[in-house]
Amino acid sequence: MQARIDAAFRPVDLAVGGPGHAFAFCGKHKVEKCEECNLDFTSLNRISKILVTNPTLRCPPPPNVVQQKLSQAVTNTKDEGNNLYKLNKHKEALAKYNLAASIAAQRPPWEGSAVLREELSTLVSNRSTTLFELGDYLGALADAETVIAIRRNWPKGHFRKAKALVGIGQLEEAQEAILLGLQFEPNNAVNLPSRTIPVSESPYTGIKRLHDRVKKARRSTGKRRI
Repeated sequence: MQARIDAAFRPVDLAVGGPGHAFAFCGKHKVEKCEECNLDFTSLNRISKILVTNPTLRCPPPPNVVQQKLSQAVTNTKDEGNNLYKLNKHKEALAKYNLAASIAAQRPPWEGSAVLREELSTLVSNRSTTLFELGDYLGALADAETVIAIRRNWPKGHFRKAKALVGIGQLEEAQEAILLGLQFEPNNAVNLPSRTIPVSESPYTGIKRLHDRVKKARRSTGKRRI
């Protein structure tokens, strides 16, 4: 093992700076990420920032240790967003989901990635459906794709994608997204705003109803809401 480490070792010209001289930069260009020198100290400096701002933290805790205060902050902010969504205050709900996601992203790199993945996928999923209600169907689709990338085997991401695809008029692709989601949870009754589709029924019926609702909303506003 030591021989492999020695074989892969290459000296790096670096400079230190920042608070406590605890941050690394490219020695030649004095930047954190230098494409010309093929150097990237972003992750290292993130750990340094955590240690500098938490002087009582002598060493990183084990990966199975989760910051409960941060988890509670994420949950509370998400719940506030959920309550606003139920009151049809979609812009305010969107702001809460964005805030909760920014809090979740502050987790230190040594914590288990599964916690962050679950938190972010749920928040981005909620944000997707909120963007749909605001008429931003492309934004809703982008968020749904992000959810799928984070947790592919979670059916909700695929159902969110189906809703967004209906919003931009791609009904066949929406049906494919629902069928893919059902592969991960065959007994799931797909819940779209127009109705709940039983597993025994073709998803296309509910998708068509949702599409008709979207078209009606566009006509009432006199413009295409995307």
